[in-house]
Amino acid sequence: MALQEQGTAGEQLIIQADRLAEQVTIIQYLKQPDLVHRFGAKGRDRTKQDSMYSLSYLAESVLLKSPALFMNYISWLKLLLRGYRVTEQDLVVNLLAIRSVLLEHFHHQDRQHVIQYLDLGIDYVAQADAPVSYVTADAPLGVEAATYLDQLLHGDRKLAYAGVVDLLEQGISIKDIYLYIFQSVQYEVGRLWQTGEINVAQEHYCTAATQSIMSRLYPQWLSAHHATQARRLVSACVGNEMHEMGIRMLTDFFEMEGWDTYYLGANVPDRSLLEAIISYKADLVAISVTMTFHVHLVQQFITTIRSSKGAAHVKIIVGGLPFNIDRELWKKVGADGYAPDADGATKLADTLVPAAGQQ
Repeated sequence: MALQEQGTAGEQLIIQADRLAEQVTIIQYLKQPDLVHRFGAKGRDRTKQDSMYSLSYLAESVLLKSPALFMNYISWLKLLLRGYRVTEQDLVVNLLAIRSVLLEHFHHQDRQHVIQYLDLGIDYVAQADAPVSYVTADAPLGVEAATYLDQLLHGDRKLAYAGVVDLLEQGISIKDIYLYIFQSVQYEVGRLWQTGEINVAQEHYCTAATQSIMSRLYPQWLSAHHATQARRLVSACVGNEMHEMGIRMLTDFFEMEGWDTYYLGANVPDRSLLEAIISYKADLVAISVTMTFHVHLVQQFITTIRSSKGAAHVKIIVGGLPFNIDRELWKKVGADGYAPDADGATKLADTLVPAAGQQ
């Protein structure tokens, strides 16, 4: 008992997620024996995997004292599972099974706090609505974004690139194309995958195509030289986070604003990231996370930076979906600020690290 209570309830839930998910799966199949016929031999593995994700998101929400994170996850999960013929009732049975397992097998003095967050999620299942489209005709460059998305979904990245070049020739700025086309379309591609309207291959193609197009645009704005007093940015994702499009766009914005940038991308070990911050003499670090269950890793890494003699002085900004869900989350992880998009990040950076002559 004492061993299990070491650390916070959220930390222990992360550690025990695999063991608890196995118990959840046993209970759900006892309550719903028809699952064997509905989902076949792989159904048990999928149920355990889904239960582990739910426990991980619940743990992160508890760890960061942010019920909004778990409730948003429930909304996302409900819609996703619908595409796999998993009903709302199936989801409720699973969450109730998690509740039962936590009461019987999770021994921590703050267990009731975990149950309270879980109950909020269970109650939210019936209320959660499907997200609306991120690409609308009345949005800035909305028509152009819809055309770009359609071209990618039809596998024609050459035509999509030609359309972007045409917009540049019309005087549309690269920043606006990033924000109102690339960003909006990426959000919409994620929504279409979540609702089952496109498959994983299409989602990967759209992402890869946009990354390729962004690279082809670099010669039009990338400066070959930087001022000797240029401010320095190091940017990366944490842990095994693989969603790097947002942090790449942010880095490009900083480069456009005259910053000297050091983009590390996704899946960067903490030690390597810290070494880069120190050796590159960064003024600012930008950290991105998309998956909620990686947020505690941001908190841990920021603590590492703050305690490092060679990096304690740097300013730190964070961004990504969890921080958009809970706008106060950046304070809880110990960052110096948060921005919802790349444009906001550069403006925030100007206040945290003023350019030479603006101090």
